[in-house]
Amino acid sequence: MSGRLLEVAANSLASALAAQAGGAGRVELCAALELGGLTPSHATIAMARERLRIPLYVLIRPRAGDFLYGDDECEAMRRDIETCVALGCDGVVLGALDAGGEVDLERCHGLVAAAGRIGVTFHRAFDLVRDPRRALDDVIALGCERVLTSGGQASALEGAALIRALIVQAAGRIAIMPGAGVTAANLAALAAATGAREFHASAKRQLASGMRHRPQLLADMQGGELRSDEAQVRALVRALQGVG
Repeated sequence: MSGRLLEVAANSLASALAAQAGGAGRVELCAALELGGLTPSHATIAMARERLRIPLYVLIRPRAGDFLYGDDECEAMRRDIETCVALGCDGVVLGALDAGGEVDLERCHGLVAAAGRIGVTFHRAFDLVRDPRRALDDVIALGCERVLTSGGQASALEGAALIRALIVQAAGRIAIMPGAGVTAANLAALAAATGAREFHASAKRQLASGMRHRPQLLADMQGGELRSDEAQVRALVRALQGVG
């Protein structure tokens, strides 16, 4: 893959296995992708660790919404990180901000310390910071190994200019991984525009529901699940292999 890597955001064990089968280089395991991703259950993490041969990172996010967390939420995140360490995960994906839009260094230091020797990715809380360049230096100081970002835009392609600038600023000290709206159709253009080496995609599709009994008044509760699609993952991998 010419030194490039595709990470797939997998919202279930089935999605994680599809990502692996499709040739992904790493899985970011989460739940509730429709909410931007939340921490998956202990059992899901354990089963993914048992069955994946590729690196497994776990999203540490206790709720939807902003990234301004209280003490109890940080304690929950710390315990979830300790669970990931105990289960043998390769890394965790985390982030916390203060009310002013800066990286919450005190809280993040505690979370990174809980991760110990496993890898740490700073997630898309980064896209909500006041000053991305200052925030990048803060994340580097925390000891994170990569930042997941859309460049502060709705999609990584729209944020490509900032992503490229962050890669230049990082100067090899940390990986900058574009994510949001990444597809096989735009991956080559995104790689050319940013110079990134790692890319993040969900490669998901909505499955048809197998339910035959479907009360009309509760139609909003009866859709099929969202799942990473092996064919889409393969297409992304092929696109990445074709990048010069």
